[in-house]
Amino acid sequence: MFADRIEGKWIDAFCEVFERCAVKRGDAAAILSETQSRALNVQLAELALLRLGARPFHVIVPTPRNPHPVPVRSTGASEAIAGLAPVVAALGQAGFVVDCTLEGLMHAKETPAILKAGARILVVSNEHPEALERLAPDPALETRVRAAVKLLRGARRMRVTSAAGSDLAVDMAGAMTVGVWGWTDRPGTLAHWPGGVVVSFPKSGTVNGTLVLDRGDVNLTFKRYLETPVRLTLTDDYVTTIEGEGTDAEMMRGYLAAWGEREAYAVSHVGFGMNPKARYEALAMYDRRDTNGTELRCVAGNFLFPTGANEFAGRYTAGHFDLPVMRTTIEIDGTVVARDGVLQNVFT
Repeated sequence: MFADRIEGKWIDAFCEVFERCAVKRGDAAAILSETQSRALNVQLAELALLRLGARPFHVIVPTPRNPHPVPVRSTGASEAIAGLAPVVAALGQAGFVVDCTLEGLMHAKETPAILKAGARILVVSNEHPEALERLAPDPALETRVRAAVKLLRGARRMRVTSAAGSDLAVDMAGAMTVGVWGWTDRPGTLAHWPGGVVVSFPKSGTVNGTLVLDRGDVNLTFKRYLETPVRLTLTDDYVTTIEGEGTDAEMMRGYLAAWGEREAYAVSHVGFGMNPKARYEALAMYDRRDTNGTELRCVAGNFLFPTGANEFAGRYTAGHFDLPVMRTTIEIDGTVVARDGVLQNVFT
């Protein structure tokens, strides 16, 4: 268990990332948090901004009541703002927003309006600062992620296979692709820290085949390494069967069914991790309250497969799984970008 005290090294890490976000002396900067936010990260953000000579201010909203039938984790779609127009206006005018909400603003309903106003948003993932410090981004990561984004934006087909039995095909035509390397310095953009991932949001009806979650793969919604295989069959974007024995398959079936809506079974996006600093075993090294699992999403060579909302396909739901799948081979138009879970040297 960590001691939740402010450490100078953590202020240093926040300063380094904010500097990459082009924060300058005299800049207004909003720190968005909620009443259940990790207070240590909120304090570190304030101290780092002050050290850089910026002019931070806090926007704090109450953590809302959970309206859903099950606990919600790692959706990337914070409901904390709850449509409050004055909050949206304040964030949009700030120029730079440090997002310390529990779930983050990646897919929040209010984010497009904030970005359209010209703000840039850095989502500080709900991780302990020990992990944030270790995963501070660097320019080399940006170069690799940009190269992957370029490849995927021109792609026609993604195929994912594995020795465990996966054989998944994704029609990439018209897919929306984004890459995150851990910071953003351009108005109207959003990034999250830790970074090192590229993801594509396919159009409707474009994902078909079988994905086998093998022993040791990860269900980040449950913060759990799988102990038994789970076989997912996908037809036109939707998980149609969940096969497997044991706790892992049973919990997945129960959690998805609890939402009572078809969209919870849909594909959100597809992609892969690219951060060589991210460690697969990290989930075992932290108490559950100290990690949100962002590091596992970024492990180099994983196939990142989330279910749930895909606004680019017109699908909306709060039901969500983030599933980093290890030991897969990922091909983009015949080019192998990951072989048996090892990222290939094709991005320079």
